[in-house]
Amino acid sequence: MSDKGESFTEVPESRIVVKRRTRLSLVWVIPIVAAVAGAWITATHILSKGPEITIVFQSADGLEAHKTKVNYNGLDIGVLKTIRLSEDRKSMIGTAQMSPNAKDLLGKDTKFWVVRPRISGMNVSGLSTLISGSYIGMQLGQSQEKGFSFIALETPPLTGDVPGRLFALKTSALGSLDFGTPVFFRQLQVGQVVSYELDKGGEFLNVKVFVQEPYDKYVSPDTRFWQVSGIDVSLSANGINIKTESLMSILAGGVAFETPASDLILPPAEAGTTFNLFVDRTEAFKPPVRDPHSYLLAFKQSVRGLTLGSPVQFYGITIGEVTKIRPQLDVNTMECFVEVGICVDPERYGVKFMDVSVGIDSVVDHRKMIDTLISRGVRAQLSSGNLLTGSLLVSFCFVPDAPAVQMDWSQDPLHLPTMPGKLDSIEDSISGLINNINQAVAGARGTLSNADKLIDSANQLVEPNSVMNSELNNMLQQGSGAARSLRVLADYLERHPEALIHGKTGEGK
Repeated sequence: MSDKGESFTEVPESRIVVKRRTRLSLVWVIPIVAAVAGAWITATHILSKGPEITIVFQSADGLEAHKTKVNYNGLDIGVLKTIRLSEDRKSMIGTAQMSPNAKDLLGKDTKFWVVRPRISGMNVSGLSTLISGSYIGMQLGQSQEKGFSFIALETPPLTGDVPGRLFALKTSALGSLDFGTPVFFRQLQVGQVVSYELDKGGEFLNVKVFVQEPYDKYVSPDTRFWQVSGIDVSLSANGINIKTESLMSILAGGVAFETPASDLILPPAEAGTTFNLFVDRTEAFKPPVRDPHSYLLAFKQSVRGLTLGSPVQFYGITIGEVTKIRPQLDVNTMECFVEVGICVDPERYGVKFMDVSVGIDSVVDHRKMIDTLISRGVRAQLSSGNLLTGSLLVSFCFVPDAPAVQMDWSQDPLHLPTMPGKLDSIEDSISGLINNINQAVAGARGTLSNADKLIDSANQLVEPNSVMNSELNNMLQQGSGAARSLRVLADYLERHPEALIHGKTGEGK
């Protein structure tokens, strides 16, 4: 069979179709999901960690990394992450991880300190840490600026978040004051001592006290502060006077303040105002200096009992005080005396002068007054201030027939004349009385000695073998015989009374 002329059907041409594959294999899904999950977890952890802060401590005592908590008002808001020694080896640097909600609490003036058991004065704190361990305390500040680096306090702040004001006190001696020493107002505890430090010059101490509201408004620029340590006992003409603020002040001391009564109402003192801290209330309320004048006195007698600050009186009224006591020796005459300096300021103690001139004339009037008083016999004497304590004071009084004295106004300070006081006459009288007593005692001793000799002589006369004793015995026997004869005669005359006339009868004979 021939194939010519036959027709064939056209068959479509086949094509190779390449199948597209997906770019991402199922093998990569799991790692990608894991990476995304890890990134989400990391971001969540970073966002939930909160800020990290640095705190510098003086010592790492009681601090442990990953254990010591940062606590604010009883709530843990962070943990100490690391603790290491500083490069200068003088402090410890700690890193604390804070919680997210603590970010707004971290002001630039936020305070941190280590809470541990402390005993300061009458304050006992941190006893709970004996069981739970030390932790880092925190106190909020007032600054709106954020801070992340802090220096820990050595002692916890005593004021806390209590509203009130701080005041500064200057004193030459700290006494019994310490951290937490109470501050009193009208015997109510209204604050406490928060700190103290020596000033740069070393002349006095700066003591900071905190007075809480609403009592801080009673502190004015004229307020007086003084120490109330222990019991204040004073002896006066009215008897014994005992003062104390409270039992706490007896045990731990304290500071009290009060504003002098005045018709002028002063505004409250600003925070940080500086006041002087006096040793007691009497010193705090001593009147201010008005018109002081200094004088010198020379005493040729013992001044035992006279001290700096002893009062100077005129007719029993205080007009000044003793400011200097110094013994002197005149090498020319070899005479010893005690130089006493006084400061007289009558106006300071309420003495009012009538018709006193002002300016230059006041100096003339002052000299005239001194010359007049001296010419009329005013002299300085030492007087007893207290018989029990033996304290002395300087007293000006009129001395009758006092020798005339010419004042030397070229002296600076002016020397005022003195006279021996009544103390010397009293001592002379007592000395004379003691001498008389001694003489009487010596005479009595002589009389007793003579009496002893007389008794010894009498004893020798009445000894058993003495001649006097034998003669006395014979005399007694003869006296006894005479007494018997007299009794016989008396009996006979009683029976024959006529015998006194006729004599004895023959029968009787």
